[in-house]
Amino acid sequence: MSGRHTGEHTHTVEGTDPHLHVEVHEPAEGADAGLRPVLLIHGFSSSSKLNWVDTGWISTLQGAGRRVISVDLPGHGRSASPEDLDSYSPSRIRADLLQIVFDAGARPVRPGDPSSGLDVIGYSLGSRLAWEFGATQPELVHRLVLGGPNKEDPLASFDLLAAQRYLADGTPIEDESTAGLLKMAQLLPSNDLFALLSLIEAVKSEPFDPAEAVPHMPMLLVAGEKDERATTMPALAELAANAGGLAEQLLVPGRNHTNAVTSRVFKDAAVAFLGA
Repeated sequence: MSGRHTGEHTHTVEGTDPHLHVEVHEPAEGADAGLRPVLLIHGFSSSSKLNWVDTGWISTLQGAGRRVISVDLPGHGRSASPEDLDSYSPSRIRADLLQIVFDAGARPVRPGDPSSGLDVIGYSLGSRLAWEFGATQPELVHRLVLGGPNKEDPLASFDLLAAQRYLADGTPIEDESTAGLLKMAQLLPSNDLFALLSLIEAVKSEPFDPAEAVPHMPMLLVAGEKDERATTMPALAELAANAGGLAEQLLVPGRNHTNAVTSRVFKDAAVAFLGA
């Protein structure tokens, strides 16, 4: 991996022991732009490696002179799979992320200081978490990039009982969305299905309502033009505008929800937006 140094550690938050895997990637040699760090939040059934390393995001941000903080969500990637349901809840994950970025040196935004604050990039489930993180941490978050965002939470309609029956005895799942999400979770042999179902249960216990808390900082909303979730981007942009914020929108030609994250158009737009 390019860059002067990549630090890896396991993060423990007081009260529980989630063992979230964190990596801090320094800017490429000679490219340090003196700008605030960037936090990356991956999607459901993915990992930092799949969403951000293998797709070239981290090397792109390093080349742009950015320091990057990547985290594997609980039950994903190289993070552990806690037994307590609370560790998977969006509110707990946001609290863990806050502690992680402060541990990595992020500090509140100071006017006139481009090294202060934090930029956040989230994809899919990560965009939901980033939206709420920005809304609850306005003193810290400078700009948001939300990839594959959705006004509704696809995990909210997931049929947990049907998924459990299917895993237990092969009973077919009638709901197409549930069947699709479970199939996606099963694609990676390393995925802990118990942990992913726990995350879904925890997410369902804290429904996503983007209008309840709206980020006020500038944001870039990005989706593949073939992603059905793209139809909700204008509604999210309107919420931001009504709250006094600025929301730019970008449709990536020829891409869907699965492959938009790999797009060079997406990366270039994000780098330009965060560097403004």
